[in-house]
Amino acid sequence: MSQVVQFNFPTVIRFGVGAIKELSSHLKDQGKQRPLLVTDPIVATLPFFLEIVDDLKKAGLQPSVYSEMHKNPVKSDVLNGKSAFNEANSDCIVGVGGGVGLDVARAIALAINHHRDLFDYDDLIGGDKYVTNAVPYFVTVPTTSGTGSEVGRSAIIADDETHQKKILFSPKLLASMVFADPALTFGLPPFVTAATGMDALTHNMEAYVAKNYHPMCDGIALEGIKLVGKSLEKATNEGDNVEARSNMMLASLMGAVAFQKGLGVVHSLAHPMSQLLDTHHGLANAVNLPYGMKFNLEGFESRFEDMANALGLKGGNGIQLIDELFKLNERLGLPTTLSAIDVKEAHLEPLADLAFADFCHPNNPKPVTREDFLSLYKKAL
Repeated sequence: MSQVVQFNFPTVIRFGVGAIKELSSHLKDQGKQRPLLVTDPIVATLPFFLEIVDDLKKAGLQPSVYSEMHKNPVKSDVLNGKSAFNEANSDCIVGVGGGVGLDVARAIALAINHHRDLFDYDDLIGGDKYVTNAVPYFVTVPTTSGTGSEVGRSAIIADDETHQKKILFSPKLLASMVFADPALTFGLPPFVTAATGMDALTHNMEAYVAKNYHPMCDGIALEGIKLVGKSLEKATNEGDNVEARSNMMLASLMGAVAFQKGLGVVHSLAHPMSQLLDTHHGLANAVNLPYGMKFNLEGFESRFEDMANALGLKGGNGIQLIDELFKLNERLGLPTTLSAIDVKEAHLEPLADLAFADFCHPNNPKPVTREDFLSLYKKAL
């Protein structure tokens, strides 16, 4: 943890405290001069981000910043970012932030040289076939340990009016370089650390039980669960614990690699809450995780035993694992019911409709009907 190391999976990752200091020299080595830094409005005001901008300027680069985006990004955020790129005559994109900033940055990278309607590129309707042109040089810098978007190849962007989420996907959208510096997460509030950490845990757990065959992702997911089990509470309660913060950033990276295999019922429960109620994605996953895992337990007991052991419950089983997920939320100061985050009985029917239409649950280890979703929401309420 005391030095910057390098590994490639699936792209080049510079990992360790101080890695961000390499950004300016890396861009110069690539012949870039005018990076567009894409981040959310909160990160754009934080001292570490201002220091990144200052370091780039001191290195003789001419950075510009785009930070106009919603908490759950929509198409207009991307199109405005494309305009900002062109107006600044930018020559590369640096995404800085959590899932929101990185999704918008990746979607802007797609939009620069692809001029169809943005949602024509929706992967769910085969739109990846239209991603044929080059994209600007693209670098990612994660500032939370949750989504793992820094190593992703897709961006989830919603329609401004309907709030229906679209997936923009292509291997071309993989970052050429990731600067994963755990020090950028030191100042995160406990709630954000906890909620994003539960997002990382959900990615690893859902990937491990997803129905598709991918033993490499299975191994990565179990190691990610192990890292969360021993580090999330420390990272939440001891904000500057270097080892815990580093382990959580690794767990986040690993979850995003692992869910190439697929996700499942928990994400399909969580996504509609962001669409309909603007709920923080990590928080929605945290509350729904124990209920979704309980739904999946029967028939997959051995997988749940593997996850229980990885999480630190030696000799544990699925029932103990689910109980521990409830207790973990409580210890982290997160709610364990939907009613605690302002979900009402009147919301459940429309939430169930959206959940059944979601793109994640087809990879769940067992089928999920609309009635199942409604039942799960009622149990979680």
